[in-house]
Amino acid sequence: MTEMKIPEEVRRLIFERKSAREALDWERADALREQIAALGWEVQDSPGRSTARPAIAIADAVPPPSLDNPASVALSLQVVADDHPEDFARLMAGLAAHPPSVPWEVIIVANAPSFDLVEPLSALRLPIEPTILRSPQRLGWADARTLGLERSRGDITVLLDTSLEPIGDFSTPLLAALKDPAVGIAGGWGVTSGDGREFVDAPPGEVDAIEGYCLAIRREALQAVRGFDHRFRFYRNADLDFSFAVRAAGWHAKRTEALPFERHEHRGYTSLPDTERNRLSKRNFYRFLKHWGDRRDLLLRPFDR
Repeated sequence: MTEMKIPEEVRRLIFERKSAREALDWERADALREQIAALGWEVQDSPGRSTARPAIAIADAVPPPSLDNPASVALSLQVVADDHPEDFARLMAGLAAHPPSVPWEVIIVANAPSFDLVEPLSALRLPIEPTILRSPQRLGWADARTLGLERSRGDITVLLDTSLEPIGDFSTPLLAALKDPAVGIAGGWGVTSGDGREFVDAPPGEVDAIEGYCLAIRREALQAVRGFDHRFRFYRNADLDFSFAVRAAGWHAKRTEALPFERHEHRGYTSLPDTERNRLSKRNFYRFLKHWGDRRDLLLRPFDR
């Protein structure tokens, strides 16, 4: 395939962004990334070099979404495959050993993975045929998750991180939590905050937000919020933003009792140097604060109440 020529205006912005990064002016660099994106191009950074490629439109990469249709299965499980095939294989093996007891589907977002999905999947004996959505170009974390959410057929959809290994029936407690019609989102890990700036682990029960390792959402709530903000290219704090969007739409968030998962190394966290991980995390948290920083009404137990 012939490589598409990068327009001169985009090249100029890439050069300006490179200079901003070298000067550690991250705010300027992020603003230039947004300008490049507005021109229909996606920045690609690698050690010592930056370039761009045409931004992929999710609707062009897969068949039309079906989120607006009524649910046709009780439970949808969603997994993103990009790197670390051993983590992907471990999660899928756990699903094969401990499948849900209700009618279900599993949607695998093949996010331009660095490995062939055929080998790990062929070694398993899944009781159902997975739906694989293939993106030829690597999507940011939010876009990859939203791609799977848009194709969900489930009354309940559960996002699973590949750092988790199912060791028992995790679906039944999640479905039980969502039997309450007021609960729109549930999961095995939740957080709460008194000021909307610092979040801490919360015990089972109603919480301010559900963490994205295992996040279940009912279809009506998903139809209300549609998906994650696409600007969350890194995973951290995207779950806070998503949870607050669900709760702002009128739903409650509930943390279950401990779910039967074994947690392993989270590659999205450990694969980046500390400085880059902290930078991306702070940028995402500032984005969360821009959306929800003045919504103290969404905090269950604010300090000044």
